[in-house]
Amino acid sequence: MHAIHPHKSRCPWCGEDPLYQRYHDEEWGKPVYDDETLFEFLVLESFQAGLSWITILRKRENFRKAFDHFDYRKIALYGPEKIESLMNNAGIVRNRLKIEATISNASRFMEIQQEYGSFSSFIWKYVDGQPLVNHPLSMKDLPASTPLSDQIAADLKKRGFRFLGSTVMYAHMQATGMVNDHLANCWIRTGE
Repeated sequence: MHAIHPHKSRCPWCGEDPLYQRYHDEEWGKPVYDDETLFEFLVLESFQAGLSWITILRKRENFRKAFDHFDYRKIALYGPEKIESLMNNAGIVRNRLKIEATISNASRFMEIQQEYGSFSSFIWKYVDGQPLVNHPLSMKDLPASTPLSDQIAADLKKRGFRFLGSTVMYAHMQATGMVNDHLANCWIRTGE
């Protein structure tokens, strides 16, 4: 991890929290092409629905331990005992429907891998393999969803994915760098 630079101009959503700033500086908006990280973000984003992202970030290591380091091959095999174990884990968000969706989504994820060679190939085809670069000037310029996130969410739903609606998918696109939504005055854009 890199040192956090407290005086840099950042997107205001990360505030003054060092964890949030580190996430902003080192991860958010950087293109992710490996399936393991893409799956991790699908899980975390699906659990975030209805909660703040900082809540999920603070529990990220607990999620990582509870969900076998986001190994979708293992998660797809979780049964009732593991579900109860997760429901009793105070370190994560204990929502049975989201836990069950994660297990089901792991299987759907592997189906896409079989069809496309990787989940990355599937998801990145929506943006022709390159990040969409937006030029927001302020937070009000950032959409919660877009026609493209609507399409991706609908396509995933047809394939049996759950808890990955359009808003969650747009957040996923931002997190994994499919779109670059850093504000124009953010140091990530300006280099300062």
